[in-house]
Amino acid sequence: MDLIKAIDEAKRYIADKANIRPELGLILGSGLGDLADEIEAPVAIPYADIPHFPVSTVEGHAGRLVLGTLEGKKVIAMQGRFHFYEGYPMQDVVFPVRVMKALGADTLIVTNACGGMNPAFKPGDLMLIEDHINFIGTNPLIGKNYNELGPRFPDISRAYSEDLLKLAKETAAGLGIEVKSGVYCAISGPGYCTRAELRMLRQWGADAIGMSTVPEAMAAAHMSMKVLGVSCVTDMAIADELEPIRHEIVMEMANKTKPKFIKLIKGIIGAMKG
Repeated sequence: MDLIKAIDEAKRYIADKANIRPELGLILGSGLGDLADEIEAPVAIPYADIPHFPVSTVEGHAGRLVLGTLEGKKVIAMQGRFHFYEGYPMQDVVFPVRVMKALGADTLIVTNACGGMNPAFKPGDLMLIEDHINFIGTNPLIGKNYNELGPRFPDISRAYSEDLLKLAKETAAGLGIEVKSGVYCAISGPGYCTRAELRMLRQWGADAIGMSTVPEAMAAAHMSMKVLGVSCVTDMAIADELEPIRHEIVMEMANKTKPKFIKLIKGIIGAMKG
C-alpha cells in the first residue's frame, strides 16, 4: 500500500462527509469516549466506512470519528483507538493520526486509561504525560520514510509540548482539579505485566503504564504536531502490592473519573489560542 495515497483517499472521504477543517485532533481512550458527545454540530463517521481505516475491537471503544466544534475549536475526535495487540501493523495503529494531520489538525490531545506505578498516585488520578518509555518492542516509524510526512530521523526527545503541559497545569489549577505529571510507559499487551517487569520499569523511571498512546505520539511528533497526553489512572501497578486486574475494573474506574476528565479536557481546549 502506498501510504501517501491511502492517507489522501481517507482524507477525501472524510472531507466529503464533513465540511470541517479541524485544528485539533483528539484520541479518546478506554471509557473516555463520551467527550465526543460534547461536540457541537457533530458529524460521526464509522471507522468501517473510511478507506484504509482499521476497526476497533476493544470493549469501551465506540469505533468512529466525530467532527465538529468543541469549546470554540474545530476538532476531529477518535471515539476509540487501535492497538498493536489487536494484531494491527504499527502503520495501521497510527494511520488516523496521519489523516488528522492531512485534514489540517496541527495539535493532538491523546488520552488513555493506565496503571499507576508511582506510589504517590491513586486510582482516579489524572496524569499529564511529560515523557514516555517505549517498551512495545517496535515503533511506527520503522519502514519506508515519506519525506512529505516528516524526516527519516525525527527528534522524539520533546514529543510532548511543554507549552501545552504548562497550559494544562494552569487550566487544572483554575478548575480546582488536581493533576499529576510523569512518565508513561507503553507495553505491547494484551497481557498485564509480571511483577518483575513492573519492578524493572519503575526503576527505569516509569510513573504509569499502558498499552497505547506512544505510537500515536511518535507519529504526531514525526509530523511536527504539538502533542498533549493525559492518562487516567484506573488501577495501581506496583509490583509488591499487586492485586489481580481485569479490563472491567479499568472500565469502571475510567467511567467514575469521566466527569473530571471531560471537564479538564474541555477547559484545556477552551484555553488554547485559536
